[in-house]
Amino acid sequence: MSEPQMIQARHPLSVIFLLHIALEVPLALQGLWSPVALPFLQLNNTAVVFLKLYAALVAGTCAAALLVFSLPEFLPGKRALAIALCLYHVTCSTVLYNAPRIIPYSFGTFAESYRIIPETVWGTLHGCVGLGFAVWWQATVMMTQAMRAKTE
Repeated sequence: MSEPQMIQARHPLSVIFLLHIALEVPLALQGLWSPVALPFLQLNNTAVVFLKLYAALVAGTCAAALLVFSLPEFLPGKRALAIALCLYHVTCSTVLYNAPRIIPYSFGTFAESYRIIPETVWGTLHGCVGLGFAVWWQATVMMTQAMRAKTE
C-alpha cells in the first residue's frame, strides 16, 4: 500500500516574499523615523509627509509578506498578496527608470555613461522582485490546482 502523496506546503520560491522585505524595509524604517535623512533631492514639507505615508504603506506590505511567507502556496490570500506585490514592484521599476535624478550619488563617470545610476539600479532591483513574484505564481499554479481538485 502506498501512502497518499502530500502536497508540499511551501515552495522554495516563497523566498521572494523575504526578498521583498529585504528591498523595502530599509526605506520603510528610515522613512518612518527620519525621512529628511534619506538621500533624496528637494525634500520639502509636502514630500516629507508623502514619504512618511509611503513608508507606512511599505512597512505594512513587509509585515504582510512576513506573515504569509510560511503559509501554504494555495491559499488565496497569499496569492492575492503576491499579485499585488508583483504589480507594485513592476510599477516602481517603471517609475524609477523614467524618473529624473532624485538621488545625489554617482557610481562614477563610466557607470553614468551606461546610465547606471542609483535610480536605475533601484528600478532593476524592483523589476527583479516583480519578476520573482510572477515566477513564484507560475511555479505554484500546479499546487493550487492540485489542492482545488482535492477539495472538490
